[in-house]
Amino acid sequence: MGLWGPKTMTQSDVRYTAVVTGAARGIGRCVATTLARHGYEVMFVDRDGPAVRQAAAEADAPHRVADVGEESGVAAVMEDVGLRWDGLDLLVNNAAIADPFNAPLEDLPWADWQKRLQTNLSGAMLCSKHALPLLRRRRGSIVNMASTRALQSEPHSEAYAASKAGLVGFTHALAVSAGPQVRVNAVSPGWIDTGDWRAEGDPVGEPLADSDHVQHPAGRVGRPEDVAEAVLYLAGSGFVTGANLVVDGGMTRRMIYEE
Repeated sequence: MGLWGPKTMTQSDVRYTAVVTGAARGIGRCVATTLARHGYEVMFVDRDGPAVRQAAAEADAPHRVADVGEESGVAAVMEDVGLRWDGLDLLVNNAAIADPFNAPLEDLPWADWQKRLQTNLSGAMLCSKHALPLLRRRRGSIVNMASTRALQSEPHSEAYAASKAGLVGFTHALAVSAGPQVRVNAVSPGWIDTGDWRAEGDPVGEPLADSDHVQHPAGRVGRPEDVAEAVLYLAGSGFVTGANLVVDGGMTRRMIYEE
């Protein structure tokens, strides 16, 4: 890991606090664990109770079981945070339905569209809404986990792309509304191999091929640690707000045409 840490914390300072949603597995688990290792007190939040309990226990951290798409559950989490700590330094809105593909649009059930947006976009809104009073106490920040699919697409990914593009727009709008007390930024990961951060029992995908790595200008597929580094940077950089930091090994900058 790099040198980015929580704001400018020294050994004599109070510990900083963070809430990470979708913290039971994958990028969210890595971000939460990395923050804890860098001195944050972290609350792991996920709707998968057994998985989030295990992830939090391994980091010796508190956890809450909640669906970010349900306002009552989100409000209860933030009430617990307020009772546990005197404020909040960082909210990472990572929880999402990760599968980017849906049926062809003419066959896409309305309920499936709504479910993606409810979790991926409205969930970030609800968490931010109920966390803002806590964040203002500590002049904290929010990091929203968007995606390069907000910028480029494959067929039949409309619901996911719309939710992530909406999250980028939500980020810069809230940055203007919540500033200067609270900064708001986004990270847009590209292809991230979450193999080492799966929850127990998660399916194992196909192994990566050399061609998967070499197509990236950076020379490799991303790792969850790359995203955690970006979150740490945004949490500690007091002059950055409203930004969308693309972490994709350069793929969105590469021009690709069939020869």
